[in-house]
Amino acid sequence: MDFSHLKAGPIPYLAWIPLLPLLGALINLTLGRKLSRGTIHVIAIAAVAASCALSIYMVFGPLRQLYVSSPEQAGNIGITQHVYTWIEIGSFKADLAFRLDTLSAVMILIVTFIGTLIHIYSTGYMAHDPRPAAYFGYLNLFTGAMLILVLAANLVVMFIGWEGVGLCSFLLIGFWYEKEEYANAGRKAFVVNRIGDFAFLLGMFLLFWAVKSLDFQDLKNPATAGAAYVKAWGPERLATAAGIFLFIGACGKSAQIPLYVWLPDAMAGPTPVSALIHAATMVTAGVYMIVRLSFLYSASTAAMAIIATVGLLTALAAAFMAFAQTDLKKVLAYSTVSQLGFMFVAAGTGNWVAAIFHLGTHALFKACLFLGAGSVMHGMEHGGSKTPGDITTMGGLRKHMPITRITFLVSCLAIAGIFPFAGFFSKDEILGGAWSVDPPGWIPGYGKVLWAGLLLGALGTAFYMWRLYFLVFSGDERSEEAKHAHESPVSMTGPLVILAFLATIAGAIGLPHLKSPHLPAITHQLASWIEPATAQTWYETKVPIQPAGKANNEGCCCIDGTNNPVGTALTKDGGDMTVGACRELNPPGAPRSALKFTCADHNTKQCAIEKQSDGTTWGLMAIALAIGALGIGLAWMFYGRGPTRTLERLVAGPLAGAYEASKNKLWVDEIYDAIIVRPYRALSRGLLEIVDRFVIDTVAVNGSAFVVGLFGRISRWFQNGQVQRYLTGLVIGAALVFMMSDCKTHATFEFERQGDTIILRAKPGAGVSGSTSTLYWDITGDGEPDPDPANPSKLLTGPEVRLRAGDIHASRVTLIIEDAVTRKTIKITRTLTDESAPEEVHEGSAK
Repeated sequence: MDFSHLKAGPIPYLAWIPLLPLLGALINLTLGRKLSRGTIHVIAIAAVAASCALSIYMVFGPLRQLYVSSPEQAGNIGITQHVYTWIEIGSFKADLAFRLDTLSAVMILIVTFIGTLIHIYSTGYMAHDPRPAAYFGYLNLFTGAMLILVLAANLVVMFIGWEGVGLCSFLLIGFWYEKEEYANAGRKAFVVNRIGDFAFLLGMFLLFWAVKSLDFQDLKNPATAGAAYVKAWGPERLATAAGIFLFIGACGKSAQIPLYVWLPDAMAGPTPVSALIHAATMVTAGVYMIVRLSFLYSASTAAMAIIATVGLLTALAAAFMAFAQTDLKKVLAYSTVSQLGFMFVAAGTGNWVAAIFHLGTHALFKACLFLGAGSVMHGMEHGGSKTPGDITTMGGLRKHMPITRITFLVSCLAIAGIFPFAGFFSKDEILGGAWSVDPPGWIPGYGKVLWAGLLLGALGTAFYMWRLYFLVFSGDERSEEAKHAHESPVSMTGPLVILAFLATIAGAIGLPHLKSPHLPAITHQLASWIEPATAQTWYETKVPIQPAGKANNEGCCCIDGTNNPVGTALTKDGGDMTVGACRELNPPGAPRSALKFTCADHNTKQCAIEKQSDGTTWGLMAIALAIGALGIGLAWMFYGRGPTRTLERLVAGPLAGAYEASKNKLWVDEIYDAIIVRPYRALSRGLLEIVDRFVIDTVAVNGSAFVVGLFGRISRWFQNGQVQRYLTGLVIGAALVFMMSDCKTHATFEFERQGDTIILRAKPGAGVSGSTSTLYWDITGDGEPDPDPANPSKLLTGPEVRLRAGDIHASRVTLIIEDAVTRKTIKITRTLTDESAPEEVHEGSAK
C-alpha cells in the first residue's frame, strides 16, 4: 500500500510527530524570553498535543487500515517514510527514516498522551518558576528526542534519540543548578549513561560487522541476518555478544544493576520531570530497545538469561532500598527501578508483550504517582514546609487533599497488583510467563526461580508503596505544615484524575488467555496487536531448530481449535508429534480456515504457554493477588495510623541491621565512591599536577620559554654592535676550536697475529690533529722510523701495515706520530706478546 501521500509539505507525517515538539522547543528556547508565560505554555502544550493527535491519526488510520487488510502479514506490517539519506560511506548507508509498526505505535501513544498531561500539569506546578521558557523548551526537547528513538527505522537514528534523552535528562535533572546537589545529580545521570552508551555503540558496531546494515528490517530478515546471529563468535553465538553489549546500554538508560544509581538522584529535578523520565520517556527506552530487537535476543537464550537475572536482582534490590526511605519522590524512584526489573524479566523470558503491557500500565500509574507526589509537595509548600518531600512530617492529608488522595490510592492499588486495576493484569502476565518459560539451553526450572523471586519483589512493592500511602494520607497530621496543606489547582488535579481512571481500566486489553471461558477478542487486543512485531520462536533462523533426537519433520506441538495442545490421549507424547500426524487429525479435505488441529513449532513460546492449563493460570493469578494483599496488610499493620511502637522496637532490635542497610541504600554509592570515584579523582589529580602542570606547563611550555629567553639574553650581550667585542669572541672561538680539536682520544695501536703474519693497526686519536698526523713504525727497537721490508727505499708508514714475523727484529714495536698541526711527535711503544693487556709506553716531544 502506498503511503507517499502522507506528507505535510515535503516532510512525511511520521517525521512531523517528533518534529512538532522539537519546533516548540526551538521557539521557546530562542524567543521565550520575549514571550509571556501564557504564550510559552500554549506553545509547549500545543506542540505535544498536536504530536499526540497526529500519532492517533497515524495509528488508528493508515496503520490500522493496513493491519486489518493484511492480517496474515501482520509481522511485516508497517509504514516506513524516508526523509533523506543522512550518511553514505562505502557500503554503509543510514537514512533519516521513521517506521511506524504495531510496536512503535503503542510507544508513541504513551509518550505523546502522557507527555501532554505532564505539560499541562507543569503549568500549575511551575507557575512561579523564573525560567519558564527554558523549562518548557527542555520538556519539549525531551519529548521530541523520545519520539525519534521509538520511531527510528534503524539503530543509527535510534541512537540520535537515545543520546537526545540523555542530554535532556542532564538539563532537566539539574534544572535548578543553583543548588550544588542538583547540579551534581544532573552530572551523575549524564556520566553513568555515557558508560552504557559506549557499550551500546559496541553492540551496534558488532551488528554492522555481521550483517552490514543497521536497518531494523535488514537486521530482522532471516535471509540476511539469521545466520549471522547464530554463527560462532568465540565460545558463544554472535547474538549473545551483540545482545549483551546492547543490554548494558539499556542498563544505563533503564537503570538496572549496576548502572541504576543515577535514577534515585534524578529526583533533584522538578517533579513533572521525574514523572516524564520515570513514566513515559527515558527509562522505558531500554525495555523498548530490547523488545524491538526481539529477533536478535531470541537467537541467544544465554543473553536472555542474563537479562532476566539482572532484572530480577534489580527488582529485589530496589524494593529493599525503598523500605526505609523517607523522601517521597525517592520511594517512587526506587519503585521505578524495581518495576523496570519486572519488565526486563519479561523481556528476558521472551514475554515481549508482557514487557510492553507492563511498560504501558506502569506509565499510567507511575505518572499518576509522581504527579500526585508533586501535588502533595505543592500543598505542603503552601502550608509553609521547608522540606515538602519528607513523609515523616506528613500524615492526615486525606482531609486536606481529597482528589490527590483518591488518585494516589488508585495508583497504589494498581502498582501493588490488586484486581481489577491495570497493574494486576500486567504484573500477572510477567509472573505467568516466568512460570511457564523453558527456553532451550536454560537450567531446568530456572523460570520457576524467576517467578519466586518476582513474587518476593511484588510483596516488597505492595509493602513499601502502601507504607508510603499510609504515612502521607492516613492517621493524624504530624506537623503544623501538614495541617495547613491544601488541594492543588485543577491544572494539576485534572491530569491526576485522567491517569487514575486509565490505570483502573487499561488492564482490560491484556487479560490472560483462558481456554474456558472464551473472552471477547478485545480483551486480548494488546497481544494480538504487538505479537506480530516480535519474535515468537527462540531461534530466528531459516530452518527451524528441532528438538534433540527428532527428525526434521518432527517436534510439532499439535494444538486443537480451542488452543489446547493435543495431549497424551491422542499422541501419547505430551503434545509433541510429527507434522503429518497432526494434520491427519483434521477432517479430510477441510479448507485451511476450518482446520481444527494446527501445528506450532516445538520451540515457540506459544507451544509452552498453550501447555499451561486454566487451573494453573487461575492459581498463579490467585497467588499474585494474595501476595499483593499480604504486602498491603503488613504495611497497614505497621503504618496504618502512623509508625507504631512495635515497628520502632523491631527497627531498634532484630531488624536494626536490615533497616540501616535499606536506609543507606546498601551503601552502593559509598562503594562506588571508594572503588571508582576516589581512585579516579586521585588519578586525575596526579595527571593534573604531574603531567599537565609540571611536565606540560612548567617543563614544556614555561621551560621552553625560559631556555629561549636565556639564550636571547646571552645573545644580546654578544650582539651589541661593538666590533671589538665581536673580534674578541672570534679569537676566543678559534682558540676553543683548536683546543677541542687537540683534545683527541688517547693514541694507541693494535696488533693481530694471523699465522706468520702480524697486522699493526694505528689509532692516532680523533679531532683535527688526528686526521692530519703522519704515522711511522719502528720495528727494530732503535726509536727511529724504519724502512718498509717490502720496499727498503721507503719508510714503513700508514695506519695499517702487514709484516712477516721475521721482519720484526725486536719484541717491542713503536708507533711514531708526527702531528702537523701542533708540531708534536708522539711515540707509543708496545711489547708484542700474547697477553691480553700488553704494556704501553707513551713519549711526547716537540720538534
